[in-house]
Amino acid sequence: MKIPAIRAQIGAWVYYSATLTFKQVSQYVKRVDDELHKSELLREMLQRSITDNYKSIANYITHQEERFFNALVLAVYDGDPEWHEVRLEYDNGEEFFDIGILELTGGEKIFPVDGQHRVEGIKKVLESSSEYDNEKIPVVFIGHKKNEEGMQRARRMFSTLNRYAKPVSMRDIIALDEDDIIAIVSRDLLDNHLLLSNGRILDSKTKAIPDTNSKAFTTIITFYECNRELLWMMIKDYKVIDPENRNIRGKSKLKHYIRIRPQEEEIKSFSELCFNFWDSLMKISVEFFEYASAEKPDSRGFRNKEGGLLLFRPAALIPFVKAAIRIKENKNCTFEEVFKNFPDVVLQLKNKVWRNVLWNSEKRTMVMNNQNLVELLLVYFYDKSMISKKEENKMINELKNIRQLTEIEDVIEILKGAIDNNDE
Repeated sequence: MKIPAIRAQIGAWVYYSATLTFKQVSQYVKRVDDELHKSELLREMLQRSITDNYKSIANYITHQEERFFNALVLAVYDGDPEWHEVRLEYDNGEEFFDIGILELTGGEKIFPVDGQHRVEGIKKVLESSSEYDNEKIPVVFIGHKKNEEGMQRARRMFSTLNRYAKPVSMRDIIALDEDDIIAIVSRDLLDNHLLLSNGRILDSKTKAIPDTNSKAFTTIITFYECNRELLWMMIKDYKVIDPENRNIRGKSKLKHYIRIRPQEEEIKSFSELCFNFWDSLMKISVEFFEYASAEKPDSRGFRNKEGGLLLFRPAALIPFVKAAIRIKENKNCTFEEVFKNFPDVVLQLKNKVWRNVLWNSEKRTMVMNNQNLVELLLVYFYDKSMISKKEENKMINELKNIRQLTEIEDVIEILKGAIDNNDE
């Protein structure tokens, strides 16, 4: 192969930036074998580190017209590679020397230091189709020696590139992803929905809202996860196929569905669902609507040291959304009807039913790890006939343990009094 390339150096590494066709990658790039370790056990460990993620990469290649990859980092050893430098000179006397042709004679061995899954994904696609043979991926070639020093250098690069590679953050997905339907519609909502503008959605790396914030309704990650629950409601009866052409069941559908941009009709349907949900929620009370439509939103009446409204706490909003979806489907009604009939006293954190479930009244802080119980309680207070006997027993026993009660009758009294008595 004669490969046009740019030669450069960083630290102790001299490297060559170039491109290879998918066919060349498939033919010449091999899995890591004895290039990093003499030990058979350690070599097998590296082989097992290749997960089924390569199948998702193959699926991405075949389904995404705007596909693109980062450069593969490929180590080259043996053979007799040669660098033929080309000198460029401009009229003003400026010269360039580090451009040329990297010639590989065919005896070289090439393995990926970074990009094993991309290489395996490319190979899988080419097993069944020659359509992608001539597509090109950027590559960076480095020199490798199979002595102890060379192996050590290659291992250090391998671990550095993989250890410090950070996955894309949820915030970046929401801001940029053009395949994830939740991200696409969430951006539209942020741009165009009254409740979700003007500082009411907090850009935070976590779900928590700091005590100093007096504007936000919820955080960007919580908002995305609420919309994720709405998407599950929409697609749970859809047929979703994985990269192995198998029918996906259960909530795993979500993971596969958001990887490939759906048809515009589906995006429109999901957008209408989300706009309807947030429109309806905004009308849950006069006070909430006033907050949602205020030019200068003030959340202090809804989130404070006395507790406030359950909806303004990220730990409570997601189970509330799940409960609302369950009620809507059970009652075959609209979200507006669900919210209109929700018992208001149950949505107040100071209600005694939430003590140590959602709200620590002594420390005046949220309790974070009872979301399934919160969802069950919300459905129960809306219409306890929607809760199965098994769910009711689970709910009562969890409350009994959390509140450190000895008798189930004491729990029943708490549940009975929650609607009528809003005092702690």
